[in-house]
Amino acid sequence: MTIPDSGFMMENEASCLPHTPEEEKRIIDELTRQSEANVKEGNLFYVISNRWFSSWKMYVEQGTGENDKWDSESQHMDLLSSKINRPGPIDNSDIVEKESEGGDLQLRRMLMEELDYVLVSQEVWEKLFNWYKGGPSLPRKMISQGDINKNLMVEVYPLCLKIIDSRDNSQAVIWLSKKASVQELYEKVRTIRGIEQQKACIWDYFNKQKQSLLNASNQTLEQLNLQMDQEVLLEVQVDGNYSSQISMDSTGNELALVTVEPSRSSMTIAGGPTLSNGHSMGYNNNMLQGSTLSGSASTDTDDRPYAYNPMKKGDKGGLAGLQNLGNTCFMNSSLQCLVHTPPLVDYFLQDYSDEINTDNPLGMHGELALAFGELLRKLWSSGRTTIAPRAFKGKLARFAPQFSGYNQHDSQELLAFLLDGLHEDLNRVKNKPYIETKDSDGRPDEEVADECWKNHKARNDSLIVDVCQGQYKSTLVCPSCAKVSITFDPFMYLSVPLPSTVTRSMTVTVLYGDGRGLPMPYTVTLIKDRSVKDLIEALGTACCLKSDESLLLAEIYEHRIYRYLESPSEHLSSIKPDERIVAYRYSKGAGTTRLEIMHRRQEKCALDPLKGQRKLFGTPLVTYLGEDQINGVDIERAVSTSLSPLRRAVKLHSTKENGSTSEAVDEPSNSYNLRSMDNTELEEASSRELSFHLFLALDERGHTCKPLEKFSSLKSGKNIKVFLDWTEKEDESYDASYLENLPEVHKAGNTAKKTRQEAISLFTCLEAFLKEEPLGPSDMWYCPRCKEHRQATKKLDLWMLPEVLVFHLKRFSYSRYSKNKLDSFVTFPIHNLDLSRYVMSKDGKPYIYELYAISNHYGGLGGGHYTAYAKLIDENRWYHFDDSHVSPVSESDIKTSAAYVLFYRRVKSGSNTGEGDASETHMAS
Repeated sequence: MTIPDSGFMMENEASCLPHTPEEEKRIIDELTRQSEANVKEGNLFYVISNRWFSSWKMYVEQGTGENDKWDSESQHMDLLSSKINRPGPIDNSDIVEKESEGGDLQLRRMLMEELDYVLVSQEVWEKLFNWYKGGPSLPRKMISQGDINKNLMVEVYPLCLKIIDSRDNSQAVIWLSKKASVQELYEKVRTIRGIEQQKACIWDYFNKQKQSLLNASNQTLEQLNLQMDQEVLLEVQVDGNYSSQISMDSTGNELALVTVEPSRSSMTIAGGPTLSNGHSMGYNNNMLQGSTLSGSASTDTDDRPYAYNPMKKGDKGGLAGLQNLGNTCFMNSSLQCLVHTPPLVDYFLQDYSDEINTDNPLGMHGELALAFGELLRKLWSSGRTTIAPRAFKGKLARFAPQFSGYNQHDSQELLAFLLDGLHEDLNRVKNKPYIETKDSDGRPDEEVADECWKNHKARNDSLIVDVCQGQYKSTLVCPSCAKVSITFDPFMYLSVPLPSTVTRSMTVTVLYGDGRGLPMPYTVTLIKDRSVKDLIEALGTACCLKSDESLLLAEIYEHRIYRYLESPSEHLSSIKPDERIVAYRYSKGAGTTRLEIMHRRQEKCALDPLKGQRKLFGTPLVTYLGEDQINGVDIERAVSTSLSPLRRAVKLHSTKENGSTSEAVDEPSNSYNLRSMDNTELEEASSRELSFHLFLALDERGHTCKPLEKFSSLKSGKNIKVFLDWTEKEDESYDASYLENLPEVHKAGNTAKKTRQEAISLFTCLEAFLKEEPLGPSDMWYCPRCKEHRQATKKLDLWMLPEVLVFHLKRFSYSRYSKNKLDSFVTFPIHNLDLSRYVMSKDGKPYIYELYAISNHYGGLGGGHYTAYAKLIDENRWYHFDDSHVSPVSESDIKTSAAYVLFYRRVKSGSNTGEGDASETHMAS
């Protein structure tokens, strides 16, 4: 039932009390705060379609100011002209499967939180359902993930298992929490099939092969490495024997046909299908003519026991694929790059058990290193049999719960965790000494660098440190006291930005805070990915900014200052093309109290000319006050000075001089010497009421204000906002048209063709990484001299490079307003990457590298697909690893715009590294 004219629905028939949008928002906000304060394992949450929830939020937030800023002004006007109606019943139909297996209603796969759905507490769901009804209801439990770092997360996607009944090969689908025990699995299967538990036997039937018998116990399904959508085999005891329709081979092993996927490439190295016992299925050569197999039909797992047998890298191996266990291509890509890193291969193919550190509190008790070593050995000894890394994925879920579940993750983030985790598990230092860091204090860089590296090695000594860690010099300079701090820090990889070559034209209107000139728009062109600092520098050049002047950027919205752009490091992507940006020009010593002047006019009412509503117009002016004690006269003087360029010249309608007639043109004064109030006028103003109608804003939004009086005393050192009410007197004296019709940052259709993104050199990316830049507002540095946090400038320099050098190309960018992936083509050398000129230490060593692996990412944010290119050093040949599919690839084809993480190994002096392609790339930088 809807109440006419109110738009609010009655809560229920019993109470019949309507809730306003504000009341609904207040109730839900309070329930949300209560649930967030009582988060614990086992709490119930509900999944709600983001489409419905967003419409509800818009409904309850209308008029609160939270949705004041829309994507475009036209959208804002449309919303103002029409009231947002109360949404209908809760509708989750867009996030559930139309036909769910097993009869249970299930979520569509690959949904993303905040984009497709939101999670609300049980209390919030019950209240919303009470008000709106609808559904369907989608409850989910909060579980605890991780052994060392425990994370609480909602299990949005429970484990889906396919039950195969060996009696008739029939299938049934069940959904259980990954935290459910094997006993719970038995009980659910027994209920579905109507059998006695003592007569049931359930096998882990991953890849249609008996992996292990699942004994009814309190072990969880997660601990047993059961995967999403995998099969489990049910055997039922009949007359003392377990009946089965699964066919057997001559050795007693069960046979199951494994579907061979269509080929993804014209050539593959994967061999013909084999059984788990290694016997060939004996395909005739004629059967394979005209077709290729994209992967090995036989798949092994990494959770079966494996003996430590010394192996040599020369043994044929390294060509096995990794099975995708449900969006694990990110993991497979990183793993293939690591298991093809020569020093790691040499190390893990030998007996490394003596170096396992089980007592390191920062490690994983050696389990990660053991799991990685087992997996590497299988990949190098299994020929071309695809490995299903179930055990390794299980270790990840335990030690890095952020990578658990079935969503896509970042291969570089996983790589960083693996390198750090392997280091801690293999750290030769059992008892880390406490070492107090010393400041450089003007000592030579060589002395400080050597001291820092020795201190680092005293606490961190492992294969990873030996092979993968380098050292860079970090220089911080305080902008206030010029204090210089130099430190030398270790690094495991270099995350380099991708400088854009695409330019962007931006129009900004410059206004004088001291009344020295008229507002003037300037259009500047910058590289698209630059910052506010770069925009200010470009504007300063365009408007001939003096050395003792500064510019203050602000966004104008609805005739107010919506925000100041005061952070030099803020990305220009935060400024949209349809926004209106101004730059206030002022002298650096003008004062510390910022005065913001907004303009209002009283709209005339048709019925009563004396009545009307004050309405904002024009562009606010900003100036600075330097007095310690500020009163109404000081503010009026500042307002008068700021308006002086807009002052109209006196009109002389007809003047006869020397027999000629002339007329004065009505123009604004653009002279600093023409002030709107001279000293005599100011003295008169101090002895009477203020000549301007000024009102002091009492809150941030200016919703409440009071008249400003001449003796009003105001505190200095903070922002002051005043409203200037324009009357006929001001309109006669000043031309307000110069404050209106601000141009947009970028008018659609104003420019010619779009600029194409050009190829970027890896050297250009490295130089951008080493470029001096200010720290962000959230990353302030504590200056020991000032005793305050300062936005210092930071400069990085490479001091020492490791044997294995990893470049992470920062393709993914995140800002307050957008997420983006850069598909720029980065040119990088395959051979002879010479970084010697970038290394600051004077050790005289050449730093020349050769590429041996690449982690690729195809597609956009929140999804896409990862693959890897890796080189078999002994064969001097490149291969493409796409999950379980492995195929040779030409060296000329490995450079693509999908390259995401580059793996280089240092070339020993005198080694022949192949064709020199570094010089051409270097020239391109």
